[in-house]
Amino acid sequence: MPVPRRFDRRPPERDTTRINERIRVPEVRLIDDEGNQVGVLKTPDALAFAQERDLDLVEVAPEARPPVCRVLDYSKYKYEQAQKVKQARKHQQQITVREIKFRPKIAEHDYDTKKHHVERFLRHKDKVKVTIMFRGREVTHPERGIAILDRLAEELAELGVVEQRPIQEGRNMTMMMAPSKAVLSGKADSGEAADEVFTEGEQGDVAEKALESPLGADVTRTNEPVEVADPSTAAPAEPAAGSADEPGDDAAAASAETADASADTAVS
Repeated sequence: MPVPRRFDRRPPERDTTRINERIRVPEVRLIDDEGNQVGVLKTPDALAFAQERDLDLVEVAPEARPPVCRVLDYSKYKYEQAQKVKQARKHQQQITVREIKFRPKIAEHDYDTKKHHVERFLRHKDKVKVTIMFRGREVTHPERGIAILDRLAEELAELGVVEQRPIQEGRNMTMMMAPSKAVLSGKADSGEAADEVFTEGEQGDVAEKALESPLGADVTRTNEPVEVADPSTAAPAEPAAGSADEPGDDAAAASAETADASADTAVS
């Protein structure tokens, strides 16, 4: 069974501007088509003045006493006004607010993924609302959320600015970031950030690392070669002075034991 169509029962919007015969006041202050003020005339005389020039009598200031009317081509006037509104909308910059959510115990790789999303939003000139969601007793440790938000703001300082510092509302902590001037002007690097390379076992708690290191610096693996010595060309190690392998040390040890035994005999 087809769904019945719902009709909009509201009356259509009608132009409330009074023109020509819709002007009911007895007299008006008239302005001609060249912008010169004619004076106060009876409404039928003002209408005849406009009709002689094949133009319309338009009420432009109905609150005035008497109302002000102007002689012009109303259709052309409406078109020009619509074009002005269209141009104004074209030059307006629409800002979209995106939201991304973190957890206080987020792992390193999850943090990087969400950080790249925030970076993509900022490059598209959108504002980003970053939310830390606390659960249970996690709400008693707001410093973990602040550490994550501070680290995120520091790592994306070239692309975004902190518009609203972290504030906690109930079990959520929010921070608002906006695109930087470099992004809005198009001077920022348009390339996406390279994925960071982490060694195995670096899937720890982001908040713990941020709290241990106030600067929030990430430890990444570098591609610099490490010099390794060739064992075939290495020089043999020389024995240390006074080592137990020298024969002189054995003789000295034997003489020391004989002296100790003679001393014990003399004492007894």
